[in-house]
Amino acid sequence: MTLWIEARSVGSVPGVELNVSTSSQGGHTVVTATGELDLYTAPRLQAALADLAGDAADRITVDLSGVEFCDSIGMNVLLAAMQRVRDGGGSFALAAPRTAVRRILQVTGLDTVFTVVEAAPVPGVG
Repeated sequence: MTLWIEARSVGSVPGVELNVSTSSQGGHTVVTATGELDLYTAPRLQAALADLAGDAADRITVDLSGVEFCDSIGMNVLLAAMQRVRDGGGSFALAAPRTAVRRILQVTGLDTVFTVVEAAPVPGVG
């Protein structure tokens, strides 16, 4: 399943886009986000993660390897999703954040809150 959102802005500011896709197998779901995660695009990721709350996924990994930018709104979406998953007894991890996103995690201290892994697992492998 692939979900995407595109927000076009007026004037000289370029449009921003976030593509979100999910793959699941055996209770493990990988959510892959590519593009920019910000005020305009975060609702797409939030909706995709909220949809998983009712599923049987007990392990969720958000692959951030394709996310070029993430603001505080994006971080809040990830924090809320992590809390929901952990409150339900599941595990939640962020995979392969790029340098800019990793820097935000470090500066805010969220690198000690989130489980951060170097690569997203492939559901059904390993």
